[in-house]
Amino acid sequence: MKQLILVRHAKSDWNQDLPDHHRPLNPRGRDAAPAIGAWLRKNGYLPDEVLCSTAARTRETLELLDVTAPTRFERALYHAAPETMLEILKSAQGDSVMMLGHNPGIAEFAEEMLQAPPDHPRFAAYPTCATLVAHFDIDDWSGLQPHSGTAQAFIVPRDLTG
Repeated sequence: MKQLILVRHAKSDWNQDLPDHHRPLNPRGRDAAPAIGAWLRKNGYLPDEVLCSTAARTRETLELLDVTAPTRFERALYHAAPETMLEILKSAQGDSVMMLGHNPGIAEFAEEMLQAPPDHPRFAAYPTCATLVAHFDIDDWSGLQPHSGTAQAFIVPRDLTG
């Protein structure tokens, strides 16, 4: 059994004149990521490996989630298509892997990997800092196939703050 924790980066700051790859989080994003991190810890959804886009906003989100696991920063996850995300995940070694990325690819990837979507009105939009926890009945990530996962949980920051 393998577990995927799929996290879209928290809300980023568009008010700075920076290239997209270098945009940091805005104050709302800096509040959302720790809340999601606390939810992950409370529910025992902890990774033993992290695959993260190299963008500033994904790195900052990861830092604020406050999870400790060996991390591999992958430039290919920056605005990755679902096919790229699948190939990178197939190289993972952990039993519980967190992947941090960007829309629209992350929403498409989440949908493609599940047998059925979770019962949540925001799943299709996959808003900033949305987090999916899915289980896959496989022994090794290299055997991962689309439409094989079972959603265990899906949450967005607004669910935690009301």
